[in-house]
Amino acid sequence: MLFMVPVLLSPSPLTGQSARRDLASTAWVEPGPAPAAAPVFTMPAGLGAPAAHQSSIRWYHGLVFLGAIAALSPLDEPIRDEVQRRRSSGSDDFAAAIRHVGQPEVYATVALGTLATGLVAGNSKIARAGGRITAGLVLGGALVGGIKLAVGRQRPLAGEDQYVFHPFTKTDSWPSGHTMTAFALATGVSDEVHSTPVTIGMYTLATAVGWSRMNDNKHWLTDVLTGAAIGITSAKLMNGHWRVLGLSAPHFLLEPSGGAGMAWRVEF
Repeated sequence: MLFMVPVLLSPSPLTGQSARRDLASTAWVEPGPAPAAAPVFTMPAGLGAPAAHQSSIRWYHGLVFLGAIAALSPLDEPIRDEVQRRRSSGSDDFAAAIRHVGQPEVYATVALGTLATGLVAGNSKIARAGGRITAGLVLGGALVGGIKLAVGRQRPLAGEDQYVFHPFTKTDSWPSGHTMTAFALATGVSDEVHSTPVTIGMYTLATAVGWSRMNDNKHWLTDVLTGAAIGITSAKLMNGHWRVLGLSAPHFLLEPSGGAGMAWRVEF
């Protein structure tokens, strides 16, 4: 931006016309380019907008995770045995209560309740937050359902080892659906609320849900770990924090849009 700066030449000790000539030398001059302004940091526009440094999950991250699960799988049976050895009526009662966090009566109430609240109140930010939480749960559920069917891993309560698979049957141990929904809910809510106590509380509940599935002898350790990973990834994809395999969240979930419909942004 151009601007003018008045420059006044100080009068000399001379008097009369000399002094008047000095005063008459007052001029308006245009300075050089103004120095660059200091950077201004602002919050992202819109609740839950994509992070400034959106993380990218590549195909090799998936391979590394699957390799880690394979490496941990020999621990499935000894850990199952130890958990069952320590099982008690008290642990069963706690597991029966906490597993509700991974069931529709809790996660659907929170997700759809947030969405409905925003719609009824006419608050688009709350409505989109509820939409993102719901979308993360739906995506995670679809992924888990497909993997369970295709893999067909035997549950530990069947009395067989951890390497028994019957694809496309009713054996559906891997991954844990309860754990997936608990972690998808924890991630979705935590990323919307931005509160450390809430984050700690939600992830503690989600971890307890995973433990409850092992206490009930319904899942192996690697079932629980995989379910947690799918839940977190699904939620962070849908709320714009992560880009997975070049796929970004639907635009309408992240910020206001004049149109309807679902549009995915794919970046390679």
